[in-house]
Amino acid sequence: MKTAKLWAARLILAGTASVLLTQGAYAQTYPTKPIRLVMPYPPGGSSDILARPIANEMSKSLGQPVMIEYKPGAGSTIGADFIAKSAPDGHTLVMLLTAHAINATLLTSLPYDTLKDFTSITLAATLPLVVVVNAQSKIHSVQELIAAAKNNPGKLNYGSAGTGNTSHLAVEYFKSVVGVDMAHVPYKGSGPMVAALLGREIDLMFDSLSSSLAQIQAGKFRALGVSTAKRSHVAPQVPTIQEAGLPGFDISVWYGIFAAANTPAPIVQRLNMEFIKAMAAPEAKQRIEDYGYQIVGSTPAQLDAHVKSEIARWGKVIRDSGAKAN
Repeated sequence: MKTAKLWAARLILAGTASVLLTQGAYAQTYPTKPIRLVMPYPPGGSSDILARPIANEMSKSLGQPVMIEYKPGAGSTIGADFIAKSAPDGHTLVMLLTAHAINATLLTSLPYDTLKDFTSITLAATLPLVVVVNAQSKIHSVQELIAAAKNNPGKLNYGSAGTGNTSHLAVEYFKSVVGVDMAHVPYKGSGPMVAALLGREIDLMFDSLSSSLAQIQAGKFRALGVSTAKRSHVAPQVPTIQEAGLPGFDISVWYGIFAAANTPAPIVQRLNMEFIKAMAAPEAKQRIEDYGYQIVGSTPAQLDAHVKSEIARWGKVIRDSGAKAN
C-alpha cells in the first residue's frame, strides 16, 4: 500500500513538473503569432487612444504585430465575453475599463464571471472624466449645470459611452449627490458620444479627458470640471468638481489588460513586463501623458485587488443611485 501511494505521489510530481517545463518552454518561444488586443469600444475613444502607442511599442519588442481589434457593444460585455471564451495562450488580450467592474452589479445577467474568467495582466493607466457642454451652451460652470438641471427636471440630456460605462455611472452618482434628474442617452463608445455633443444632440456628458481634449482645445467644447480630486496636468485651467462645492467627488476611468483565465503564469509575467516597458518608452510615454493619462503599470495581483475593490465601490453607487441598465 505504501509503495502504491509512493508511486502515485511520484506520478503527480512528475506530471506537475512536466506541465511547468512545458509552460516554461512555451513562454520562451512566446509569442508564436500576432497578438490581438481587443477594444470593447469603437475606434476614437479613450481606450483606443491609450492602446495605439502601447501596441506600437510592443510590436517592436515582441517581434510580432500587436493588432488592435474592435468588438464594441453591450457596455463592453461583447469584447469581454470574446476574451473569456478565447484560448488561454496569451495571443488574445483585452483592454477593459471601469465598466468591467460596474457591469458585475449593474447587469443582472452576464455570459461570464467577472472575477473567474479572466487573468489580470496589468492596470495600465487611469484618466479623469471631464464635464463638458457644447461651446454654444448657456451653461458655464458646474454650479450653473446644477441650477439648470434643478430648474428643468428630466429635460437635460446627458450622453454616455454606453450603459454601465463610467460616463454613465458618474452622472448617476452626480445626480444622486446633488438631487437632480437628467435623461440618459447611451452611445456605442466615446467617439459617437463626442459627435453627438458636437451636433448638439445632447446637452452634456462626463467624458474621458483624452477623447474630449482636442475639442476643448479647439474651442468647440466648454469644460466645466474634472472628476478627480486634483486638476489635470493637461488642462490645469479646468477646476475640479470638488472645487464646485461637491467635497469627496473623486472618480477616474481605469484601463486594465486581461487575458483568458488559466493563461500560463510565465506568459502573464512576460506580458506584464512588456506592457510596462512599452508605456515607459519615451515616445509612447510622452504621447500617453499628453492626453492626460496617469500611467500605473501594476502587477497582476494588484489589478486583481483593484477589480474587487471597484466592484464593491460601484455596486454601492448603483444601489444608492438606483441606476438601471437601459
